[in-house]
Amino acid sequence: MKYLLDTHAWIWLLDLPEKIPSRVRRVLRAEHNPVGVSAITLWEIAKLTEKKKITLASPVDEWIHDALNSGIVCKVHLDEKVAIESTRLPEGFHRDPSDQIIVATARVHNLTLITADRKILGYRHVKTLWH
Repeated sequence: MKYLLDTHAWIWLLDLPEKIPSRVRRVLRAEHNPVGVSAITLWEIAKLTEKKKITLASPVDEWIHDALNSGIVCKVHLDEKVAIESTRLPEGFHRDPSDQIIVATARVHNLTLITADRKILGYRHVKTLWH
């Protein structure tokens, strides 16, 4: 595994692939291994659905189950290394705990984070791919 999807990137990849830049889609098609998603991403999708901030193509439990069993992604667990790294991100990374865990997951596992989040794209202490 070389890549980690940010929450929105995972949703877009499965439900709105046209929102993913063509270069990123090409990279993902060429990848022969599943792409990672942080365990916190599952919670974040459930919360966004609960708060009606997003609408998925199917109910959230079905969507997550089907997405995790698609062979496209694999869940990267939240372990002690990621938990600790999320509290020690260099240069005062912003305060969103989900983003902190996602960035820490990418850093601990040496993964490139696929994200459109400008705050993360501007953070020089994590490898990113979008444009």
